[in-house]
Amino acid sequence: MPKIKKAHILFVLFLVALLSGCSHSRYAKMQPGVFDNEGKEEDFSKYASSAPQDETVRMMKDVFYSEIGDRVNYTTPKEIQQAGDDIDDTYKFGPGDVLSIQVWKRPEVSDNDVTVSPDGTISVSRAGYLNVNGLTLDEVTINVTAALRPFYTDPEVVIKIRTYNNNKAFVLGRVANPGIVRFSGKGTLMEALSLAGGLPILATESFLTKCSIVRGKNTIFWVDLRELLNNGNIAYNMRIKNDDIIFIPESEDEVVYVMGEVKNPGAVRLKTKLTLLDALMFAGGPLIDADAGRVYIVREKDRKGYVRNVDLRELLVNANFSNNFILRNHDIIFVGQQDLSKWNYFIQSVTPTVQLISLGTGIAEDFGVMQEVRKELFGQTGFVNGSN
Repeated sequence: MPKIKKAHILFVLFLVALLSGCSHSRYAKMQPGVFDNEGKEEDFSKYASSAPQDETVRMMKDVFYSEIGDRVNYTTPKEIQQAGDDIDDTYKFGPGDVLSIQVWKRPEVSDNDVTVSPDGTISVSRAGYLNVNGLTLDEVTINVTAALRPFYTDPEVVIKIRTYNNNKAFVLGRVANPGIVRFSGKGTLMEALSLAGGLPILATESFLTKCSIVRGKNTIFWVDLRELLNNGNIAYNMRIKNDDIIFIPESEDEVVYVMGEVKNPGAVRLKTKLTLLDALMFAGGPLIDADAGRVYIVREKDRKGYVRNVDLRELLVNANFSNNFILRNHDIIFVGQQDLSKWNYFIQSVTPTVQLISLGTGIAEDFGVMQEVRKELFGQTGFVNGSN
């Protein structure tokens, strides 16, 4: 064996000592300040500039914050209730409505079958065309009476609605039967989804997670359908106003991102009640260099980022499933690596026959370093516990 210089020996021993203490230095200092939230979700942004972080965690945070502007801000139950209270329940005429116009002792102008045309007008004998679009029953009665007054003295007009067709909404997107749905009474979101047929049966990996309700020209509500359909929270069953547009986005676009020390990092399609363990298994499971105590869930809530540290050892060894969280759209899961994994990778690259590295005097003995140390320092030669 070529003689190893003292400088080389000391350098190797320094690396052994340095790497052996990694687990008690860098990450031991990082976790309490950033990730040790004692069961509470903390605002990650307050640690963004001062907390020590490795490059992967920093990259994960940057990716996360770059997408916050595209996240959905769900309408709260209080806002849903207020929007319902603001709806005027007075029926207003629109295209397709069928009404009956009866004028007392004037059969020549009475008509039992008057349909509102697509432009919102009706035809009244002697009076001609009248616009009734958006008018109430009382308003139409007053207008018809006024239109007949030049021809008759104090005409008595009675108008009845025979068919209601202007209490409707447009349901678009990921439903079985997109199109117009009509309500016989006060329409709700659940009724609209039911009338639209729900989710197509062919989409076995899809499920309803959210929907948008467009009202008028400048108002949009985002409703969390998981709360409404999965949890049965009726507070999310929003009242539907005439001509609302309900859009169900493609649920296949719902994903979580699994990064770090897993076999197949990338996006995992979010299925109903997908848990942390489910996502890890879909990503191929943790690698041999993964640190089971350094698994993080990054989540955006109320336009703030939060990080939760999950110890898989506690979950698996003690069957503590309280931290097997149900994931939400765009959650980021990061599996950290053991402190020595980069050193192991380097050793395996330069010495392919080495499959398992355990730092300490044992590995130095295997490489012949310790016998050189003993020779230089104490004049001793040979291996310890070796065959030579």
